[in-house]
Amino acid sequence: MNGAESLVNTLLKGGVDVCFSNPGTSEMHFVAALDRIPGMRCILGLQENVVTGAADGYWRMADKPACTLLHCGPGLANGLAGLHDARRARSGIVNIVGDQAVYHRPFDAPLTADTEGWARGVSAWVRTSTRSEDVGADAAGAIQAARTAPGQVATLILPSDSSWNEGGVVAAALPVPAVPQADPHQVKGVARILRESRGKGVMLLLGGMALREGAQIQANRIAAATGCRLLAEGSNARTARGQGRLPLDRVPYVVDQALAALADVRHLVLVNAKEPIGFFGYPGKPSRLQPADAALHVLARLE
Repeated sequence: MNGAESLVNTLLKGGVDVCFSNPGTSEMHFVAALDRIPGMRCILGLQENVVTGAADGYWRMADKPACTLLHCGPGLANGLAGLHDARRARSGIVNIVGDQAVYHRPFDAPLTADTEGWARGVSAWVRTSTRSEDVGADAAGAIQAARTAPGQVATLILPSDSSWNEGGVVAAALPVPAVPQADPHQVKGVARILRESRGKGVMLLLGGMALREGAQIQANRIAAATGCRLLAEGSNARTARGQGRLPLDRVPYVVDQALAALADVRHLVLVNAKEPIGFFGYPGKPSRLQPADAALHVLARLE
């Protein structure tokens, strides 16, 4: 078994069965392994941002990672915008990037690049598999990292000789860390604020998993019981919408409109959300969108 075959088998063992790809010469052994081994659905993208954007969207809707296949450092660079969006959306992706053979890198061939350096700006986990014997274990680590809450881009760089050399070993799936739970003390503290203020001046800012249907129902119950306001982050990976769902507004994009929307907030409670800030900085306008004297409370962190 070569390294590429161990990679495909390890991906399948880890529940990764969709590959969005834009491969080149360095990735042909991996492509051949995809063809030989049943179970992986491979989808060709004609440009790298199609590949990375599709993998981002797949996580948002399926709640499981797909893998990508990109051609060397320049191919990764072409797909960085999609990976940036995925990082902001907290999407899990196993991002596989082919590279020069290990022995060939010192000769500085035309597509030789700082692939690891480019990957680090959009990835929570980066590793280069320099031996076919390590490819399976490294792939299992990438899957684990991608699945770690709330979802992360994990980039596995695969030199072509690690792919074609024999000695590959299929690795078992690694356990995924449990999703952290909200701090009970924070829950009690926010409940106290809601009771004492009777909801006046209190806003729950929802993001991430708090925008799924079940969480929206609970947030609406809290708002109905206390009189607090609900608002969603300005940019969100996925929001439950449609008939019978909560009519939930977002933090406005325009700074003046956002400042007006949050003007009466005295207690801002973050529920799987970040503190609201302006999309850009503007002369004479604040970066933070809530009032300067508003208290900030973290009910549930991003993860």
